[in-house]
Amino acid sequence: MTRQSFFALACLTTALVTAPAVAGETVVLRENPSAEGSHITLGDLFTSAGASADVVVARAPAPGSRTSLDVSYVQHIAAEHDLDWANAAGVRRVTVARASRTVDADMLTDMLEGELFAREGSVHDVQLANSGLVLHAPVESVGGPQIVSLNYDIRSGLLSAEVAPYDGADTVRLTGRAYATVDVPVLARAIPAGTEITGSDVEWVSHRADRLRPDAILDPSDLIGFETRRTLRPGEPLRSYDLQRPVAVERGELITLLFEAPGIQLSVRARALEDAADGEMARFVNLQSNRTVEALVDGPGRARVGFSPSATSF
Repeated sequence: MTRQSFFALACLTTALVTAPAVAGETVVLRENPSAEGSHITLGDLFTSAGASADVVVARAPAPGSRTSLDVSYVQHIAAEHDLDWANAAGVRRVTVARASRTVDADMLTDMLEGELFAREGSVHDVQLANSGLVLHAPVESVGGPQIVSLNYDIRSGLLSAEVAPYDGADTVRLTGRAYATVDVPVLARAIPAGTEITGSDVEWVSHRADRLRPDAILDPSDLIGFETRRTLRPGEPLRSYDLQRPVAVERGELITLLFEAPGIQLSVRARALEDAADGEMARFVNLQSNRTVEALVDGPGRARVGFSPSATSF
């Protein structure tokens, strides 16, 4: 090789070594990178990844979870596929979430209550030990959550269940309690004392049977047409003590007192000694004889004394 040829080859070699590399396609890191499948790809991380979008970078975390990737590693993989990420924001770790289909505690509770109704024939209120529980299923998975097994102790109310979040998934164990419930008529709004209850004032709520008083009213006919003894709050089971029949005769009121016997009917003025509803017995003072008698209230301002041996003191 001539001296001139050797010099030309040396210059060419130096030029090849020192020449800058051809710049790749500039890409931008996504604001909240996420993966839907089981692997994280360049397309999950960067916008405009083009033909390299499906290149696998790392295994994705479990559905609903997050993982972090080293910045240098991400830049290296990107550069290998002609993508230039300058990391102008100075990101130290690339955090990637995996999308999922979620099954929350409310859905799980509804499932368990439905299963208990099918088994026991009654409605239950299920309370999970972990009320904030959320199960995650891969986006690409098929099938909804299924109850694989359910154990329930009717005496203690304790339950445990194995639930699969999706077809083919490992089961997750749930624990909690279930309480039998009863539908109870209650007031739909606050009712002041002395107010008669109408049908529009009544609605139904589900109430735990073990928390229901023995004298709780379960038939709406025992509410409608009755009068409140005190101000009553909405949504709470009521007792017979809370209500009374509407007062037809008030204490101190002057009324017509009727006495009836075969062939005889007398009426006098009397004063009520106590409040009484229609159809109730109450004490009255006959203003003519000044005697106290018991009579059956027969509507507003009227009471009736039937024929009996005690009626001779009328």
